[in-house]
Amino acid sequence: MSTRRPVALRVLSVLLATQIVAAACGDDDDDSAVAPQTTQQADSTAAAPDDAAAAADEPSEEPEPAAAPDDEAAAADEVAAPDDAAAAADEPSEEPGPAAAADDEAAPADWAPYPVEVWSVPGDATSPRTVMDYVPVAATQAWNICVSFPHMKDAYWLAVDYGAVEESRRQGVSMTLVEAGGYTNLDTQISQIEDCVQGGADAVVVGAISFDGLNNLVDEIAAQGIPVIDVINGMSSENLTAKSLVSFGEMGANACSWLANHVGDEATSIAWFPGPAGAGWVEAGNAGCVGALEGTSVTIVDTKFGDTGKEAQSILIEDALAANPDVDFIVGTAVTAEAATSILRDRGLDDEIGVVSYYFTPGIFEGLQSGRILAAPTDSPVIQARIAIDQAVRALEGLDFEEHVGPALFVVDVDTIDTFDSTSTLAPPGFDPVFSVG
Repeated sequence: MSTRRPVALRVLSVLLATQIVAAACGDDDDDSAVAPQTTQQADSTAAAPDDAAAAADEPSEEPEPAAAPDDEAAAADEVAAPDDAAAAADEPSEEPGPAAAADDEAAPADWAPYPVEVWSVPGDATSPRTVMDYVPVAATQAWNICVSFPHMKDAYWLAVDYGAVEESRRQGVSMTLVEAGGYTNLDTQISQIEDCVQGGADAVVVGAISFDGLNNLVDEIAAQGIPVIDVINGMSSENLTAKSLVSFGEMGANACSWLANHVGDEATSIAWFPGPAGAGWVEAGNAGCVGALEGTSVTIVDTKFGDTGKEAQSILIEDALAANPDVDFIVGTAVTAEAATSILRDRGLDDEIGVVSYYFTPGIFEGLQSGRILAAPTDSPVIQARIAIDQAVRALEGLDFEEHVGPALFVVDVDTIDTFDSTSTLAPPGFDPVFSVG
């Protein structure tokens, strides 16, 4: 007995130890035991999309084994990588823009050469002009260009946005677009431009709300050596670097001259909607139309200024029709013309009252195709925007540039709409506003 008791005790000890170990191993099926591992995997998966997006175009590799305990620090660095990528995204990119060629040269300008008029005296509509084929340059740096518009409420400014976006992409420069929300928001436009400059803009392209209202700001920006380009609307400051715009006086004159020729000697009355009072392009358009109708059979019986939102123009049209039920034509902004076609159709007056616009949008294009709108001149706003970006780049890089350039104007009517090439004038179907490039 004395020799077997220790053996029995040892056997009993082994059996007890085995049961303890088995009980401990049974915890492997407990959710709490795998939770830390599952959490670590979830964190890794959440961080993965940035890496996965970058790797989407690369051949897939075999999955790596899980990091050993000794490699946990390295694995943590990998998990932290997306944070570094996010931080890097806030820094200016030194790479060329999306459309830049692989050899750091800008992509070919498929819109050029484009025939334009060069004004001998910038801003003076009476100055002599020469005709040239405009060819843009290629930026050598990823310049930061701020673009300011009055608003983005209609398709006209969408076309200007499209031109600025595409030329910025082609040249590989950064572009930030701000819009003030309407022609009554001059203070907003001023503060937005100030913020752009404080944020590091190398150049500013401005579609101005007011002909004179931004002059002090332009002078301040120019004094800092920052180029300011006047696009579409016109400003009176003498410190502007360049202008990419046409004469809206001639736009108004072209539309109203077409109408006078269309009606001949027949006495005709029109309601005239030139746009928001105080805007440079509106004052010019109004003067152009009024001048073109002098000595003709056409009489303006009502003039209504107002914002180029569709609701605002619709109210003005309703008021004009109520006051002048026998009016023969509605002539005005593109938004006016588009709103008028609906109002006249609803009233059963679309065969009695004609509609003419003094600039061009997709709605005008469709109205001309359907015959509900009779005519509209085009100022090729897509090209004006492209040229403005190129003028900014030229000024920044110390290259020669024309101080005032504008595409030649022409009228499109129901007889010529089928042969009109709209690529210089309209954004492509489906284009949505873009506020940042680069």
